[in-house]
Amino acid sequence: MKTKIKMKITKSSGHSKLTGDFSEHLILYWLSKYGFECARVDHTGIDLIACNPKTKEPMGISVKSRCRYEGKEGQGVRVDIDGMKKARKACQDFRCQPYLAVVVDALDLIRCFVMPFATFYELYPRAKRNNVNWSMRKKRCAKYDDTPDVKQFDFTSATRQWWW
Repeated sequence: MKTKIKMKITKSSGHSKLTGDFSEHLILYWLSKYGFECARVDHTGIDLIACNPKTKEPMGISVKSRCRYEGKEGQGVRVDIDGMKKARKACQDFRCQPYLAVVVDALDLIRCFVMPFATFYELYPRAKRNNVNWSMRKKRCAKYDDTPDVKQFDFTSATRQWWW
């Protein structure tokens, strides 16, 4: 059995775009796996549209993501409040409820969070005025765990064999 390789991360020039695309597809995959009808869209403010199979609620989802270097795993993700205003407008146009998804690739753990905008604003009440850092500190993550409307899933990864 191969062991996990410890590697220094050196991101490619297009890694930010790939991180965003991967994160959108990861959220789509997870939703689809649990029966949500969903699609990736190219629209100002929202990245995904989904329909909850249990509640029939239509969802417009804005996805925010980051890939972190070693030692920076606990850093958060910047959430642009102007972008959320655009997402809210798009959701009004498409008659769906606004949702936020946050995906953080912290080396060997990819953490994913999905919540209604209202829940985000409950967690970050000052967010209506400025940009917010979706914190990945342990204390804040424990708060997310205690918030039922913050749906979560994690993926672990290990590089077992590589070119160097």
